[in-house]
Amino acid sequence: MKRIVSGIKPTGDLTLGNYIGAMKHWAAMSHEEGVEHFFFMANLHALNARPEPKQLHYDTRSMVAWLLASGVDPQKSYVFVQSQVPAHSELANILNNFTTVGELNRMTQYKDKAQKSGEEGQLVGLYNYPVLMAADVLLYDGTQVPVGDDQRQHVELIRDIATRFNNIYGDTFVVPEAVIAKQGARIMNLQDPTKKMSKTDIDDGGSIYLTDDSKTIGKKVMRAVTDSGSVVAAAEDKPALTNLLVIFSELSGKSIAELEERFAGQQYGDFKKELAELIVSVLEPIQKKHAQIMNSDGKDKSHIDAALEHGWWRASELSNAKLGEVKEKLGLV
Repeated sequence: MKRIVSGIKPTGDLTLGNYIGAMKHWAAMSHEEGVEHFFFMANLHALNARPEPKQLHYDTRSMVAWLLASGVDPQKSYVFVQSQVPAHSELANILNNFTTVGELNRMTQYKDKAQKSGEEGQLVGLYNYPVLMAADVLLYDGTQVPVGDDQRQHVELIRDIATRFNNIYGDTFVVPEAVIAKQGARIMNLQDPTKKMSKTDIDDGGSIYLTDDSKTIGKKVMRAVTDSGSVVAAAEDKPALTNLLVIFSELSGKSIAELEERFAGQQYGDFKKELAELIVSVLEPIQKKHAQIMNSDGKDKSHIDAALEHGWWRASELSNAKLGEVKEKLGLV
């Protein structure tokens, strides 16, 4: 059985980059036949940022609502919350014994933070983040892990851990493959095209959030930095304009070549105006659906609770079976 596993941390406000790079594809994936899809809210991973408890609870449920509003079918896929499946934490603890300090030291996310503010103050949760991520995937015999290019390193570690365990105890884990979109995997900041659009960014106009209204979106797009020249075309020396073209392409379904032809002879301002209108036309229906879902929250059987219950049953069934197999091979009684 082909299984796709992917998670998202319920911290910060979701951005257009999250929608294009993950949620849009998850929605399409959830309708595929012959494939099991597991989409989880990685709230245990969120703890290394020490979020305020009530905010984390709200953000977790809100993120489920965003997935449903984006078109993820909770009856054809499995949406669940990581912390509600204890096997994630238990397997992560076991896999610590199949992961080396050297491997974790080389992980980019930890290494960058340690270099900026020193190793002594870094949380063990951040350091161990990749091991928990390995458990997230290996519990479900995930065959594919959709990630951005910046997460490729994590999947390589998952593969190494799985292979190491299998070599010692026999075939236990499926060794997964990273699936990285050829285009749109990394939507860049509108004010600084050298860094990724992030839901943890300060709102300086560089990130378009799914909660932004049409007026705000218009302002951010029109103020987005552009490159020298006046030709609407993608190029290595035009990272800002290339990023805007990628966004337009991903939301319109038209290739960049088609867009370059369409906007030939037009000014950057004309291109930006149409891009802003396109973004609004895509996000407004999702925003309305999200509001409807959140307004139903707390009723007898909200859309959120129904989706999570369906996902929890399947996730628990598979994860408990895999954890039992691992513990038996290790002699854990």
